[in-house]
Amino acid sequence: MTAGEKIVGVIGGMGPEATVEFMRRLVAAVPAKDDADHLHVIADNNPKVPSRIKALIEGGGEDPAPVLIAMARGLEAAGAGVLAIPCNTAHYYLPQIARAVRVPVLDVVALAVGGLSSLAPKPRRVGMLASTAIRLVGLFGARLGAAGFETLFPDAERQAGLLDVIRAVKAGAVTAEHRQVYQGVARHLAGQGADAFLVACTELSLLPAPDVTRPVLDTLDILVDATVAAARD
Repeated sequence: MTAGEKIVGVIGGMGPEATVEFMRRLVAAVPAKDDADHLHVIADNNPKVPSRIKALIEGGGEDPAPVLIAMARGLEAAGAGVLAIPCNTAHYYLPQIARAVRVPVLDVVALAVGGLSSLAPKPRRVGMLASTAIRLVGLFGARLGAAGFETLFPDAERQAGLLDVIRAVKAGAVTAEHRQVYQGVARHLAGQGADAFLVACTELSLLPAPDVTRPVLDTLDILVDATVAAARD
């Protein structure tokens, strides 16, 4: 590890394949000639975190916060100097996690706002490709609104289809039909006036980017870039 470089702690497992993809992109993002040039990463790839869907969408599910806090504290105790959460919905619990540790926890919502704001020309209407929970809890809406963006979510029928796609990714059972549903949702939002897109579910990050003639920002890529910068700051 380079002098001054922080160990990265990954609060993962939501889902496990998305965490592995985050790690893969993290390795690819670091210019390296040898092993020692890469970041030191400790990942808690824990698929036993209580379901965010059951807690936030269906209601009555076990609160994921205590498990996420325990994971964060464990990573901090293991030496992590910065924490990343490659799950957008889990960021609903970020304030509780951040209060429970002494090291910084990267905020993918703030990072996404910054990424969209840096586009030129700056988009006005952002098509949201995300879990239903993201809309229900308003995770991105208010902060994007404060930055001058309007968020466009799919209608109820298309959002339900998108949730089916997310569940298929988690199950490792994605079909050509699921890919068509995903593309169809994006194209519908483009038709509704979206002039940029935000992929705000790390399961959707595992699929090819939507084929739309507009900028598409993936929060997983945004988080990777911020993690490298934070670790090497």
